Amino acid sequence: MRRFSSVLCLPVALFAQTQTAAYQVRGVLLERDAQTVSGEFSVRVADNQVFRFQFDGKTQVERDQQSIEVARLQPGDSVEVATDSQGAALRYAGSVRVLPSPAPPLMVSAGRVRTLRNPIDRIIPAGTLAISGVVSRLNQERVILHTRASGDQTILLRQDTRYVDNGDVVEQTDLKPNMRVFVRAGKTLYNEIEAYQVIWGQILRPH
Repeated sequence: MRRFSSVLCLPVALFAQTQTAAYQVRGVLLERDAQTVSGEFSVRVADNQVFRFQFDGKTQVERDQQSIEVARLQPGDSVEVATDSQGAALRYAGSVRVLPSPAPPLMVSAGRVRTLRNPIDRIIPAGTLAISGVVSRLNQERVILHTRASGDQTILLRQDTRYVDNGDVVEQTDLKPNMRVFVRAGKTLYNEIEAYQVIWGQILRPH
């Protein structure tokens, strides 16, 4: 009977252990001890709290789905730490996974657009037209710009048109009437102008 009750308690104990070990912390690695066998490191999370972790020879470290040594962790790495404690001042790190680096940001300068080498740039056409003006009217399919050179200009909006606000990629709904914008565009087979990128923000305002 005692053996049977022990067997019944085993799944409960395993469940509790799994629940505890599943606690994860994501943030940026601030510093770590120089020791490679055991020591401590600190991580700053999104709300600027700093957590300290203890590691040892059992701590598993992974980068790009490959096991690495703790010594290869660098300050500034985005990491996800699995720990067995939520409230302790010093938590034990069961595993550390280095998260992929974010895509490079879009860089915009007045009068032209320059992007860093990014896979998405191979998808978006380069465009042969550059149009600037103030948004007069728009809907989900087209935007009408009031330009100094040619008056009102109708520009089609593609499903893959990219919208950029002060260098940040945003949604189409962020484009509003009366905005001064710069459009990188091209022509369709029917000689209609279609937008590849629509850019606006402080950089387009005269100094």
